[in-house]
Amino acid sequence: MHGYGGGSYGLNEPRSLRERARQYALLPLRIFLGVTFIYAGLDKLTDSAFMAASGDGSIGQLMEGVRDTSAIPALVDLALKSPEGFGYAIAFGELAVGLGTLVGLWARLAALGGALISLSLWLTVSWQTEPYYYGNDLIYLMAWLPLLLAGAAEFSADAFLTSRRRRNR
Repeated sequence: MHGYGGGSYGLNEPRSLRERARQYALLPLRIFLGVTFIYAGLDKLTDSAFMAASGDGSIGQLMEGVRDTSAIPALVDLALKSPEGFGYAIAFGELAVGLGTLVGLWARLAALGGALISLSLWLTVSWQTEPYYYGNDLIYLMAWLPLLLAGAAEFSADAFLTSRRRRNR
């Protein structure tokens, strides 16, 4: 069996603390992003004011407010064609991404979805934030990239399914 450090280890040989830390390094990030995106999706779906085309706290009001300061006004215009539809798409997208990430099912695809949601929100909603590092959507975008590259190797449905496929061969 090959360890992450390039050495080979027998099945019963102990691994160093550093090797274990490396093995589980992305797990806290995966839990945080999964729980956060589930919460964000549920929060939107249960907020009737948010899921409205207009009014205080609505997705429509938010999109109108950022239209002229976004990096891509055409993306905001597209959302404004159906603010409720856009709100539901974002909410269900966040929910699916969060669940996939937390469970580790199709983890790279979930991370891609999370990165795309974060990118679209950064280019629209938080684009005008100054200095740029105060905008949380850019930070979320960067947080998704390690999961997009590495997937969910530990405590995941993906790892379970891969192990099961290998046993069945």
